[in-house]
Amino acid sequence: MGGSGSGTTTLGRALSGRLRVPHFDSDDYYWIPTMPPYRIKRDKAIRDARIAEDICTFDDWVWTGSSVSWNHGALDRISLCVFLTLPADIRLARLRSREKQRRAALPTEARANFEKESAEFLAWAARYDHGGNEVRSLALHEHWIATLDCPVLRIDGDRTTEQRVNAVLGAIERSVNEIER
Repeated sequence: MGGSGSGTTTLGRALSGRLRVPHFDSDDYYWIPTMPPYRIKRDKAIRDARIAEDICTFDDWVWTGSSVSWNHGALDRISLCVFLTLPADIRLARLRSREKQRRAALPTEARANFEKESAEFLAWAARYDHGGNEVRSLALHEHWIATLDCPVLRIDGDRTTEQRVNAVLGAIERSVNEIER
């Protein structure tokens, strides 16, 4: 988990491939697929049922994204929380680049609405580092992490995906070694 643009989905996909386990992203459950994406929220009951069905099908999986206020129970099975942090300027530059790519893929008539929604999203994402517990923020994530019963691996700063994967695999190995003792 981490702020938008911190690389959680990229890391999750890479870990999924290395560990040969499924990857689930919170955005795929929270939002109904649209083009452009992230326009229509999914009903909470449907979202929670889909999560429970998907996650409970597997012994091991990778979950990415923020779901700190979701009370469906399936995520109680988290065995390691990975928390990514990046300076706001890097996160926001990544998000601006991603939004620019999304805009370019849209038909011309859809771009005006996208511009407004994109500006609102970027303003929302910029509040992450200084927002309180009432919004998705660093403070909210820190509060949630303090309630977890599993180890938390913090990866701070701009690292390559491979460096992050190796850090997570090392944490998993240390956890397994602790259990075996």
